[in-house]
Amino acid sequence: MAIFYDQSHFDIRCEWGERGAAVLAPISDVVVIVDVLSFSTSVEIATTRGAMVFPYRWRDKSATMFADSKGAILAGHRGAADGYSLSPASVQRLAPGMKLVLPSPNGATLSFATGQTPILCGCLRNCRAVAAFAARLGKKIAVIPAGERWEDDSLRPAVEDWIGAGAILRHLSGTRSPEAQAAIAAFDAAAGNMVDVLKSCTSGRELIERGFESDVLLAAEMDCSQTIPLLKDEAYSSYRS
Repeated sequence: MAIFYDQSHFDIRCEWGERGAAVLAPISDVVVIVDVLSFSTSVEIATTRGAMVFPYRWRDKSATMFADSKGAILAGHRGAADGYSLSPASVQRLAPGMKLVLPSPNGATLSFATGQTPILCGCLRNCRAVAAFAARLGKKIAVIPAGERWEDDSLRPAVEDWIGAGAILRHLSGTRSPEAQAAIAAFDAAAGNMVDVLKSCTSGRELIERGFESDVLLAAEMDCSQTIPLLKDEAYSSYRS
């Protein structure tokens, strides 16, 4: 029964991935999804620039049709020349009013896992602002680190998302589940050396080896943004605190 693992005895909850979001969302006032090295940071930067981001699960023919129906640009693969992608550096070129469909197996997929519960997109860059806005929406708050995927498509917990979740949880008041406290402890341990931690973690090393060190550096910037990406009418757009 879900009562054993839904953290319902606590105001502030934290659980991994799509299944965690599905379990916690119905008993929470708001859900914050965290995908630090790709989706969440890209969404924060894009919405700060005044763009709208439509999350999408897959990059396939249906994504092309969805983008066409929204009058939006479909993000391509990371590193595609002159294109937008899950690379946070790439969306720095977005202009105000632009619409971007951003497929992601992690952050975007979580955006569809919470039913009617309000969804915010958080990262290190907007951790304080997102926490403050979440607290305005209700007392019961779930923060969901997205994680990555193993080759068999199962969830691979990712330390950068654990740390990012902790950065947001650190600014939330209320009774905290042990899972939330553990995420805060991970953030506290990394906070004084965030760039090196993200550059040396598994996902960070992979991005650097592929030539995306700038994405890691952008993701490591803490509490530099007041943008609150809120999902409404299928798209994230900016609310400023």
